[in-house]
Amino acid sequence: MVTIIKPKKAYENDSFLNSRDGRALRILAEYLQPKSKFRKHKIMDTIVFFGSARLKSKRDVLADYRKINKMNPKAPGFAQKLRYSQLMVDMSRYYEEAVELSRRLTEWSLNLDTTANRFIVCTGGGPGIMEAANRGAKKAGGYSVGLNISIPFEQFVNRYVTPDLSFEFHYFFMRKFWFAYLSKALIIFPGGFGTMDECFEVLTLVQTKKIKKKLLMVIYDEKYWKSIINFDVLVEKGMISESDLKLLNFCSSIDEVFDKVVKHLEKHYARGKFPTIIEPVLDLK
Repeated sequence: MVTIIKPKKAYENDSFLNSRDGRALRILAEYLQPKSKFRKHKIMDTIVFFGSARLKSKRDVLADYRKINKMNPKAPGFAQKLRYSQLMVDMSRYYEEAVELSRRLTEWSLNLDTTANRFIVCTGGGPGIMEAANRGAKKAGGYSVGLNISIPFEQFVNRYVTPDLSFEFHYFFMRKFWFAYLSKALIIFPGGFGTMDECFEVLTLVQTKKIKKKLLMVIYDEKYWKSIINFDVLVEKGMISESDLKLLNFCSSIDEVFDKVVKHLEKHYARGKFPTIIEPVLDLK
């Protein structure tokens, strides 16, 4: 008796899909899945929040502070832990401000005269400022997007992301594509390496005209970022042009950010009544 072995179809073969030769398909999947979901939910464009994954809500950091304060002062590392906890209490204001700003922007977008979903809050989907922005959008009763990335630490999908708009990326460049492609405004809260990487990559694309649309880049807050990066010295040393600084909009309050973002979107993307385009929501070329 002859045993007939029926091979698996290529797209059903996990060993092939996860192999080096299957990489192009994996990359394409990270392009097509979000595209499909955004069309399904009629999402036309986004407002992106960047910022630290390490910041917490005021409630959470105060609980941490009280816990550390009860420790034995003579315990190893007590003073260092206490100082860091105090710092996180101060920095928690950015979390609370991101919640409030996202809530206000989402409420504004929900009141637009359109049948598509416009200017949806989008984040990296993780903790910190990302969680805060998703939380604010949910508070307002709107959708929010989470573009999560698989890395060894810090990153997990926060519970405020709209479940069907939660994505898990392997490739940083595909994740960054979706940050940039749909965004009409980016708001950069205090953060570290990851935040600076995302900010400067988009900034470079705008500077080199690879992004041609009217994309607003808001840097919040001015005092924090100018203490981290001396933009004026970059001009003085001839590393950037003075006109390049006009690509950045420094703000020091969420009222200022809200007004700047809304005015930008109304000026460049309203055109009277907001478009009611539903299909195709995305016409990628």
